[in-house]
Amino acid sequence: MSDKILDGKFLSQKLNSALKNSIEQLGKKRLPKIAIIQIGNNSASNKYIKNKIKACNDVGMLNTLIKLEENIKENELIEIINKLNNDETVDGIILQLPLPLNINENKITKLISPEKDADGFSPITLGNVILNNSNIFPATPFGIIKLIEHKQINIVGANVVIIGRSNIVGKPLANMLINKSATVTVCNSKTKNLSKICKAADILISAAGSPKFVNKKFVNKKMTVIDVGANFFEGKYCGDVDFKKVYPIVKYITPVPGGVGPMTIACLLQNVFQLYKNKNSNQ
Repeated sequence: MSDKILDGKFLSQKLNSALKNSIEQLGKKRLPKIAIIQIGNNSASNKYIKNKIKACNDVGMLNTLIKLEENIKENELIEIINKLNNDETVDGIILQLPLPLNINENKITKLISPEKDADGFSPITLGNVILNNSNIFPATPFGIIKLIEHKQINIVGANVVIIGRSNIVGKPLANMLINKSATVTVCNSKTKNLSKICKAADILISAAGSPKFVNKKFVNKKMTVIDVGANFFEGKYCGDVDFKKVYPIVKYITPVPGGVGPMTIACLLQNVFQLYKNKNSNQ
């Protein structure tokens, strides 16, 4: 693979291999366990969950999938989350998004105990991330930073532009990069002169959710481009970046698939193991 490529598949395998060794060293101790809650039968969610379960099995992490009907009542879901919060054998809880419209996502996310927040989405976890006082991080931003650092790309003092301001990627990632002394600009669909702002970046991270949105007008020859997009376009899976046109110009770039996606799952497992260690250190 070209030296230009930030290979998330390779790095995720490296992280998972190290995690597998750490779990094997637990010997006869209780193994870390993750509980995945899925509501409904969204085809994309089915794929993501299948990949998460496979990764868990590969590293020796216990896992359970709690699959619920799409018409489940909110109070029933709350009861399930409370049971998992109180289950001493469960170290991490994942609530697979998106949720049905009848479920209040913000309300439900808050109910997951911060001590079991594998996704890193709870308000307390995010608050600690902003304060630079957390060893649990939202998995996708966590994976992005690991990819950048593994390639020894300098973050300190770097001009970083993020397209997208979601609670899952844009907002936490901006704060995590600020804590690493980057200069961060967060853009959105209403940002004026977007391509001009992006072109001045050292690192461009696109989480816009729009296929082939980032083209050659957005980039420069010294730039690192991180593509967080997961889109279907003309029957094919693709990112936010027009890879064929951008690849020849930039210094480094992530592919889709094989870039950020595998890193998200690997960092999710890292979070669960860290939650497991946090629990045991407090006992």
